[in-house]
Amino acid sequence: MLLMPEKTWFKGWFNSPYYHKLYFQRDEAEAAAFINKLIDHLKPAPLSTMLDVACGKGRHSILLSTKGFDVTGIDLSEDSILEAKELETEHLQFFLHDMRLPFWINYFDYAFNFFTSFGYFKTRREHDNSIRTIAQSLKHNGVFVLDYLNVHYAEDHLVHKSEKQIDEVNYFITKWYDETHFYKKIVVEDENLEDPLEYTEKVAKFSLGDFTDMFAFQGLQIQEVYGDYAFNNYDVRKSPRLLMIARKINPRL
Repeated sequence: MLLMPEKTWFKGWFNSPYYHKLYFQRDEAEAAAFINKLIDHLKPAPLSTMLDVACGKGRHSILLSTKGFDVTGIDLSEDSILEAKELETEHLQFFLHDMRLPFWINYFDYAFNFFTSFGYFKTRREHDNSIRTIAQSLKHNGVFVLDYLNVHYAEDHLVHKSEKQIDEVNYFITKWYDETHFYKKIVVEDENLEDPLEYTEKVAKFSLGDFTDMFAFQGLQIQEVYGDYAFNNYDVRKSPRLLMIARKINPRL
């Protein structure tokens, strides 16, 4: 059995075809509805420059580009970026890049991080570096939207064991948490594999207060908070998501 090392679990898992089958063979209409709602709310100017951080295969980037914006997606999964690059256009491009490292500086009008694509790193400094990268990439008054799980809701609604079958591949999922992290062990059984594969996800339990502090240190101020993709009010216990809209008001550069 293959067990991914903790410090690099996301690199191996995110490059796995099983990851994409498990998480992204989902209703495209749901993603489109969220992007439509988000754009209606933000009202970006035509050809606004946008950065999709941890873009995966570009699902959200593509939707944003079809609305007339200039979109750049970055991700550390080589396989995902190679596939996304096949869809590049004049106003849609993708780069293999680790969000912990600086990217383009003072370039983007908007930056997005969707689908809890954060909280994976081992240390707080790495997470701070990621927020720094995003803040530095934005122009003054640029807007950052971060879509994260709501810690208290996730604790209260945790399903400890579940099974899924997708394309004749079985996924056995076990979830638990401690004071600082959520964990999810995924065992993949495929008749084409000699042995099952095992991956363990680890996501930090960051609260609204944590993000407020991390953002402020990088010159970002949270201005709006919502609790789901329909932009309903955030409730610390009842909301499934923590959707934050921040603005770069105090550049550190």
